[in-house]
Amino acid sequence: MSGSEDSLEALRKALEVSPDNVPLRQHLAELLMQRGEAGQAEEAYREALALDAENVGLKIGLAKAYRQQGKQSHAMVIVEELVKRRDAPPEAIMLHARLLLHDGDVRFAVAQYRSAVEQDPALADAELAAALGIDADPERSDVVDGRVRAGWEGDPQEIGIEVDRPTIDFGDVGGMERLKEEIRMKILYPLAHADLFRSYGKTIGGGILMYGPPGCGKTYLARATAGEIGSGFIAVGINDVLEMWMGNSERNLHELFEQARRNRPCVLFFDEVDALGASRSDMRQSAGRMLINQFLAEMDGVKSSNDGVLILGASNAPWHLDTAFRRPGRFDRVLFVPPPDAEARAGILRIVCRDKPQRDVDFDLVARKLAEFSGADLKAVVDVAIERKLEAAMKSGQVEPIVTKDLLQSARQVRPTTKEWFATARNYAVYSNQGGVYDDILDYLGLK
Repeated sequence: MSGSEDSLEALRKALEVSPDNVPLRQHLAELLMQRGEAGQAEEAYREALALDAENVGLKIGLAKAYRQQGKQSHAMVIVEELVKRRDAPPEAIMLHARLLLHDGDVRFAVAQYRSAVEQDPALADAELAAALGIDADPERSDVVDGRVRAGWEGDPQEIGIEVDRPTIDFGDVGGMERLKEEIRMKILYPLAHADLFRSYGKTIGGGILMYGPPGCGKTYLARATAGEIGSGFIAVGINDVLEMWMGNSERNLHELFEQARRNRPCVLFFDEVDALGASRSDMRQSAGRMLINQFLAEMDGVKSSNDGVLILGASNAPWHLDTAFRRPGRFDRVLFVPPPDAEARAGILRIVCRDKPQRDVDFDLVARKLAEFSGADLKAVVDVAIERKLEAAMKSGQVEPIVTKDLLQSARQVRPTTKEWFATARNYAVYSNQGGVYDDILDYLGLK
């Protein structure tokens, strides 16, 4: 037995005698982390936190155990709570920098790294600093202080996103009837009965924020909304807006709104809107705050009317969005897009399979077996079934139709991807639910 194994055995025996000894449990967890056994370390940290829920060292240790297992979102929930404190420990700030770098938020990661090292120089990490481009030579490095070099000379190029005309409508969206009705009331009915709505002082337009697990149809529903009314559709991603040059991001955002105004009625859809509208209270640099201020001004139609511009936003992490976006006239409807229910799952399966060779598939039966599956997960189930049928067809030379058994067998190979999201969302819904904005999550989880 090695020395570390001897130490583990001794600690476990000591805990049998003194099970409420928090320092002993913390020492056990730290030793497990040193051995690379992050899963067991997570369990040990959890047991210690059950005895001392406010122990900062234990929380940092648990976040590190999560990160080592690839559970980035779990770690971020813990770390974000720690760094918001006035006496935020430098070790937590440094861990925040690592998590931000993993999420692609390099600029904020640079700020957090510098803050941690300023408070505790012993935390300096040359490898992490190099990845962040800190103190790099502008003439030789592609990353300098968190900014990716994208051409140091010449004028920025004009933004060029085409206005799409989706051919799908609500009939192509399985389930989501409550969400469809909310969108009809907010967007479709004002267009169809413009005079009636104007008589009540209601303008045609406004914003809806859709949030929920990835793969549950937020983007598809946004496209179907545009198709339902035959309007233009502009899909905006973070790369369509952000640039390293001061002021260019704001200009890009303004041009996108202007393009939507020129093509009204038009649905302006922001995917991962939290990446553009992160909470200003968490920002250390003025550039990010200026972009959010520009975003808010465009939504308010300060200089140009947004009448006929329908603004939809989608987010997997609405808790990161600045609260100012949820004020009246902006994203004043916040809609939870849950995993599809049994009826919706059956509808999605029918839509995905409608152009495929099939015979007597009991979609309702299959749907009942696939609780917690997102729309993307259901498509993956069908894809696996098709791959199996193609293998059989290559051997027999004949097209084999999909049957119920094929989908049920394929479902055993696909795991629902929504579980990790709900593990994170549950913490926000329970502990950061000001105004009841996340009550729908609590209802869905049966916690209310």
